Amino acid sequence: MNIGKHLRTLRETRGLSQGDIERRSGLLRSYISRVEGGYTAPSLVTLEKFAKALGVDSYQLLFPNNGRPRSAQPPNQGTRSKSLKKLLKLYESMPSSNRRLLLAVAFKLAKS
Repeated sequence: MNIGKHLRTLRETRGLSQGDIERRSGLLRSYISRVEGGYTAPSLVTLEKFAKALGVDSYQLLFPNNGRPRSAQPPNQGTRSKSLKKLLKLYESMPSSNRRLLLAVAFKLAKS
């Protein structure tokens, strides 16, 4: 699955324009267009901004078929947050091409 296509689908099903996402997230419309077109891979921080603007949990952008309700708490919250911080730091330092590769692998693993 292409993260950009998924973001566009979520946006369109909610009846939102790229301008609406721009106002809700603070991201530039041209950047939103590049992400949706698959020309750039967003960082995890940016994915969180997209999720907030779309009204979904961040994990749903990466794993759209995990229909866990918003009120559910993820397991191992303490351990997860420490690991997530480390992962975020590594992900942020990656070049865009490596981010795209990592996201493609994550989507393939999620489908399995």
